Amino acid sequence: MAGASLLTLLDDIATILDDVALMTKVAAKKTAGVLGDDLALNAQQVSGVSADRELPVVWSVALGSLLNKAILVPAALLISYFIPQAITPLLMIGGLYLCYEGVEKLFHSLKDDEVEHSEHLHALVDTKVDMVAFEKDKIKGAIRTDFILSAEIIVIALGTVATMPLTTQILVLTLIALAMTVGVYGLVAGIVKLDDLGLYLNRLTGQSIFTKGLRVLGRGLINAAPYLMKILTIVGTAAMFMVGGSILMHGLGELVPVVHHTLKHINDLAANVPGIGSFLAIVTPTLLDTIGGIVAGAITLLVVTLVAKVLGKSTEQHA
Repeated sequence: MAGASLLTLLDDIATILDDVALMTKVAAKKTAGVLGDDLALNAQQVSGVSADRELPVVWSVALGSLLNKAILVPAALLISYFIPQAITPLLMIGGLYLCYEGVEKLFHSLKDDEVEHSEHLHALVDTKVDMVAFEKDKIKGAIRTDFILSAEIIVIALGTVATMPLTTQILVLTLIALAMTVGVYGLVAGIVKLDDLGLYLNRLTGQSIFTKGLRVLGRGLINAAPYLMKILTIVGTAAMFMVGGSILMHGLGELVPVVHHTLKHINDLAANVPGIGSFLAIVTPTLLDTIGGIVAGAITLLVVTLVAKVLGKSTEQHA
């Protein structure tokens, strides 16, 4: 009797593990797009620090990302169970923050790029400056951005297992959270150390064809690394608008039906353009999300700036 019970238990465990493996694979496919945005954003966020601090910064952000997911996984399960209607508004707030941060980055890059670059160089050469403290804002910014993207990943993954037993939901979300964190920050660490790898290869001695080839590869990596980081900076900022705008447009479509119908109508018109309809059908939704993200971020930045000025004046008057 005990043996039969044990076999039944093992069979149940095997079934659960099969379900978990299958649903984790499905969830991973659905979150792959956000994973690409997460990679670009975080590689861009942690770039620009001194070479000996790159990996510690990546490690700090990765730990922050794990903490984010340790909060988000149980929170998502609780919200989904008790107040599922709150998920969309909360995601929209996160999407709006991403758009705001993207516009703020664009604004500061146009206005204060030289000043920021000068301050960074001064901090690197000034031995009195604590670089760990100097990097804290960068780390905090990366963790805040990671929180929003992690929330979207968790919610998308939750949607794939919404009808599954609670145990399966917990295991799938936990596996996705761990896999995404290890995958993203492992790749980020590799990207930010490309130039160091190139320098190592370029310093190899020897006259064999293989060694000469490695030195050529090293010089190529050294030359390519700055361009790669610039590309990731551009892609990372664009991803803020695409991801944030997508969350906002999807949320607005659910809350305001006329928005959904308007966007669908525009997409249908684009898809029916002779000759290039199939191409526009793919590009138009992303373009609309990006434009919506930029507009929403610009409006939010304007409001935040005006509120800050009003509060600043109010504080000065009371002082």
